[in-house]
Amino acid sequence: MFLETQSISKAFGKLVAVNQVSLEIVKGDIHAIIGPNGAGKSTYFNLITGYHDATSGKVLFKGADITDVPAYRRCKLGITRSFQITSIYPKFTVYESVLMALLSQRGITLNFFSNAKKFYQEEVWRILEDIGLADQANTLGESISHGDKKRLELAVTVGAEPELLLLDEPTCGMSPEETEVTMNLINKLSSERGLTILFTEHDMSVVFGVAKRISVLHQGALIEDGTPAHVRASEEVQKVYLGGTA
Repeated sequence: MFLETQSISKAFGKLVAVNQVSLEIVKGDIHAIIGPNGAGKSTYFNLITGYHDATSGKVLFKGADITDVPAYRRCKLGITRSFQITSIYPKFTVYESVLMALLSQRGITLNFFSNAKKFYQEEVWRILEDIGLADQANTLGESISHGDKKRLELAVTVGAEPELLLLDEPTCGMSPEETEVTMNLINKLSSERGLTILFTEHDMSVVFGVAKRISVLHQGALIEDGTPAHVRASEEVQKVYLGGTA
């Protein structure tokens, strides 16, 4: 199994944010984690990436137990995430931001604004072409639109050369047009680069239009897991999350 959590839990004092979640993520899938606000989605992501230590349970990646592996080492193993609030380098150009991700992943520590710019030019341009930002390569991150900032963050995560990419609300704050472009990019990254993508999203049209598999959290517990059709038909999901309809 590519990624597996076994009865993983996280408690903050008396609050159990994630409660005994056992889930398998299949290599190559686009897998959505949905649930109401406070369901435990972001905490679950943090347990996979190592930003939180598990209270109990295990995280397995490609058959290896990584439960106690720190976040920076999990990134080196191929697990990368983006956050709901866009995090980019505002004073770097779009090109420099992606280059920095590549240099960091490969452990190169040169003077970034001199010799380092000569490294990995072909790979940086390929990522920018894939993400659709090549025409803004020399633009500062702070100067591009909100939708393009989210796409730049996606480009930076791709620059970290992940095998498993976790996206927290990738279309947050986007217009319908930007949302469509972004989700098409996610499909492209999955099919052309072979990335396994795990994402959270509140827009159900996005979730059911893109995800191959959907898992539903409620009050920290996994209440449903399966194909979009299976989840859509679930009475429990309709009751606790989809308002009676899906």
